[in-house]
Amino acid sequence: MNSLILPGQNKIRRTWHHEQWYFSVIDIVAVLTDQTDFKMAKSYWSTLKGRLQREGSKLVTRCDQLKLQSADGKFYNTDVANIETILRLIQSIPSPKAEPLKLWLSKVGTERIAEIQDPSQGIDRARYLWKEHGRSEKWIQQRMMGQETRNKLTDYWKGHGVKEGHEYAILTNIIHREWTELSIKDHKALKNLKKQHNLRDHMNEAELILTALAELSTRQIAESMVAEGLERNQIPAKKGGQIAKNARKELESKTGKSVISGENFLPPSNQANLL
Repeated sequence: MNSLILPGQNKIRRTWHHEQWYFSVIDIVAVLTDQTDFKMAKSYWSTLKGRLQREGSKLVTRCDQLKLQSADGKFYNTDVANIETILRLIQSIPSPKAEPLKLWLSKVGTERIAEIQDPSQGIDRARYLWKEHGRSEKWIQQRMMGQETRNKLTDYWKGHGVKEGHEYAILTNIIHREWTELSIKDHKALKNLKKQHNLRDHMNEAELILTALAELSTRQIAESMVAEGLERNQIPAKKGGQIAKNARKELESKTGKSVISGENFLPPSNQANLL
């Protein structure tokens, strides 16, 4: 899911961030310069960055650093850029390989635009990928239901003075800690997940349902309070999480089993890398 193969067997690493794809700049440079040696491609990019900065180009400042998986299986901070910035980068590197790369990026962009215009396409794509990764229809249904509940909550936050990014993360962690008695970081550690993994994609059915209950309760309590801003929204976040915690405790008392699970959906190769 996190890399694409271009004609000629060139692998371009990518990651989903802030609702769009970000691509490895060094991988793009390697394609354009026909360079198979990673260190040489990295050196070319370092030299190009220096030249662009001296020329006053804003291109370099538009590049971010995100963790991408390297050839050794580990994840390292890597220069990445979105489609718009990559297309501008291509113009700075003379290469006969630029045209197929432009076509490829155009295709990725076209697919994303189509998903924005018709969200069902994005839903269908997610459903297909989850199914390819061995998820059951019941799990997929619960995951998508939980995402819809999550979207309604973040829509409320967005309209009531909560800032995207850090403040969303604070409130999300409060909700999660209240109902699971674990921080998101600790829950991921229990499942042997790394920072870049999405915890919800590795939850079991009960975890997904109770996460959705916690976030549904949080939103409805916030709406009744007309909660504004980060500080005020911490109150419904705690109360919403407590409602799901009570449901979890009740279920566990009846089944004798813990809802919170260390199970995950990592492929065997990834499991081995964590040992």
